[in-house]
Amino acid sequence: MAGLSLKLIVGLGNPGPEHADTRHNAGFWCVDRLAAKAGGSLRPHARYHGDVGRIVLSEREVWLLKPTTYMNRSGQSVRALTEYLRIAPGETLVVHDELDLPVGATRLKQGGGSGGHNGLKDIITQLGDGFWRLRLGIGHPAARGEVIDYVLKRAPASEQMLLDDAVDAAAAAIPRILVDGAEKVMNGLHRRTPAAREQ
Repeated sequence: MAGLSLKLIVGLGNPGPEHADTRHNAGFWCVDRLAAKAGGSLRPHARYHGDVGRIVLSEREVWLLKPTTYMNRSGQSVRALTEYLRIAPGETLVVHDELDLPVGATRLKQGGGSGGHNGLKDIITQLGDGFWRLRLGIGHPAARGEVIDYVLKRAPASEQMLLDDAVDAAAAAIPRILVDGAEKVMNGLHRRTPAAREQ
């Protein structure tokens, strides 16, 4: 099976130490994990409104981006970099937290709506909806009115363990997407239980 041609991995989150450990920053965690595993790093780049780096995954050069515009302006950063590098939406993977998945679940998909996620909403406005998404489940609060506080708070230790496993699984899956293609990796991620690490 032919691998997927991904040239950019975007992790969504909010900048600043006060947000670093909150659920909404799961996308940042995944990109940081990818960079660390590949021996790379990200540096602030004003032109792209974010932290940018390049690493080699599965013998291919891939760009990494963490927008530092705050979540609801993520599309400004993604558009600036994709336009400069001439990267198509279908060559872009966005990693983000997902309220509508159980804590620790991981899902891969292409296209679709924002599901109320402000980062995705702004990227769709700027790029259209043809990019890939790697969704990291953070669960949902009991009341809809608690969503903002929920995503901007740190998860309790029992949930954080599941989130860390999901981030590890996502970071391990991305190089395989480049080799094995989306469908094969998608099936493996979707069969994965939140308590189990991706092998």
